[in-house]
Amino acid sequence: MSRRVHAFTDDALGDDDAVGLAARMRRGEVSAAELRAAVAERAARVDPQLRGLVLDRTAEPVTGSAGGPLAGVPTLVKDNTEVRGWANTNGTTAYTPVPAKEHSEVARQLLATGLDLVGSSRMPEYGFNASTEFAEAEPTRNPWDPRYSAGASSGGAAALVAAGVLPLAHANDGGGSIRIPAAACGLVGLKPTRGRLVPNATGSRMPIDLVADGVLSRSVRDTAVFLAAADRYRRNPALPPVGLVEGPARRRLRIGLVLESPTGATVDDDTRTRLAEVAELLGKQGHEVSGTATGVGQHFVDDFLDYWGMLAFSVVTGGRWLHGRTFDPERLDGLTTGLADHYRRVVARTPMVLHRLRRVERTYAELFTRHDVLLSPVLAHTPPEIGWLSPRVPFTDLQARLLDYVAFTPLCNVSGAPAVSLPAGAAGNGLPVGVHLSAPAGDERTLLELAYALEADRPWRRIDDE
Repeated sequence: MSRRVHAFTDDALGDDDAVGLAARMRRGEVSAAELRAAVAERAARVDPQLRGLVLDRTAEPVTGSAGGPLAGVPTLVKDNTEVRGWANTNGTTAYTPVPAKEHSEVARQLLATGLDLVGSSRMPEYGFNASTEFAEAEPTRNPWDPRYSAGASSGGAAALVAAGVLPLAHANDGGGSIRIPAAACGLVGLKPTRGRLVPNATGSRMPIDLVADGVLSRSVRDTAVFLAAADRYRRNPALPPVGLVEGPARRRLRIGLVLESPTGATVDDDTRTRLAEVAELLGKQGHEVSGTATGVGQHFVDDFLDYWGMLAFSVVTGGRWLHGRTFDPERLDGLTTGLADHYRRVVARTPMVLHRLRRVERTYAELFTRHDVLLSPVLAHTPPEIGWLSPRVPFTDLQARLLDYVAFTPLCNVSGAPAVSLPAGAAGNGLPVGVHLSAPAGDERTLLELAYALEADRPWRRIDDE
């Protein structure tokens, strides 16, 4: 018996993607108000089970540009992105949230594409975890089977998009936080090149900016249209324009197949099988697929963990500067404090850690002198059951579990390269499996072209399929 939880029905949203809804609005077949009402009704039906929503503003949205290609399409922002008048929690109870005074640059970019902001989605505390779970509150659950994790840190967005509450949602990615929940929930999740879109306020404060914003969607064209519109909003002259990618290309690509992760995690059989099937399909499409290795190993893992700890340490020690006098570090969860404590023990290594991490950008770029694209798993194994990555798990155990699970994605955050998670079928337990494609900095176009080709030849499963 299926445990799937979804909201698809014959209402104003139907089963259209964002591009389809925008086209229907331009033809006068449906209104933005009708779409928002449908979102509210769908969320009321499934969110009590999935727990992906923070704020519901369907009755009082922030409306996007009427001239944007996605004008009137409803979306959510992640709970770390400031929208004027809305209060962010960043997934924590460590401070009393207050309404933002102004839109963030990220919110302005979303609005410029035409999207209507109708609420915010859940994330784990400060985005440090790979599962949207909390020390005290109910977790966000996977709509394919609510016993399992929806991924993180953009887990609320992924759960609601996969369940059909809305066609796409804002997400951001500092270690895999777009791609991990995309893989867990069977979605398209593209992390753009560092600097492609407007600066994220959190990333801009980092010595090495790991964070990129984007969307989670159910179709390649939704992601492509969003990225083209967002890129036009603020062009980065250091990067080639993406343009509107509308389908696959005919180029023959050199694709490097990566099976060994920097953490040394064992890839499970379901993931390895789905990856092999995608590699075979790419070969049939005319591409040259050959095995390769990233050339990074334990040093990278140690350095990334130290850097992640530095970010947690900055929250613990600088929380009052960030959030005001109500911030209480005693209310932070065990993962945040464990990471901060780890950093206290290794703080003297910081200059060397930053030096080595900055060199990763060059090391990773060198791989693309031999390959046009790299193909790998997104995650070393399928989504775990709720509780396995709970912040209540002792820190040393939780750290080991995270390294065993999030084995492939952080490399593209440190290098700044673009990467996309795409649905690749199902595991034996019915949960989605994702595959990961990455390309040289600035080459999102190639990733989208490949994604279109895979979507056409291997259509994604739908959660409402019988």
